[in-house]
Amino acid sequence: MKCLKTILSILPLILGSMAFAADHEVKMLNKGPDGQRMWFEPAIVIAEPGDTITFISFDRGHNSQSIMIPEGAEGWRGKIGQDVQVTVTAPGVYAYKCTPHYGMGMVGFVVVGDPSLNIEAIEGVRYPGRSKKVAAELIKRIKEGI
Repeated sequence: MKCLKTILSILPLILGSMAFAADHEVKMLNKGPDGQRMWFEPAIVIAEPGDTITFISFDRGHNSQSIMIPEGAEGWRGKIGQDVQVTVTAPGVYAYKCTPHYGMGMVGFVVVGDPSLNIEAIEGVRYPGRSKKVAAELIKRIKEGI
């Protein structure tokens, strides 16, 4: 009984000090909220290490695949038309694309902690077609603190 009381008395301290991971949803869309064609919404996610990002196949024909990720992180490649969950573990910027619509500008970013850790590498990616303009605009927002 004494052991149980001890455990119950310290349990709130343990639970109170634990950080709980958040879940973020990103919709893969044919049309964004401002009329953008082939769009991730939101296009930039602010997350913490341990958070989960769920890419939702809201419209058919999309996927999410990592392009450039921070050192020590794991990449991903979702299947076309299917949701995919990614847990971000390392600080920095994660760049991702929709494989069939990459050249049409369907790119997005997850910022985990300090973006300056790898923002230069993210800027150095060769984004094709319209993705070049979209990525530049989104990276500018990240560098300005969104």
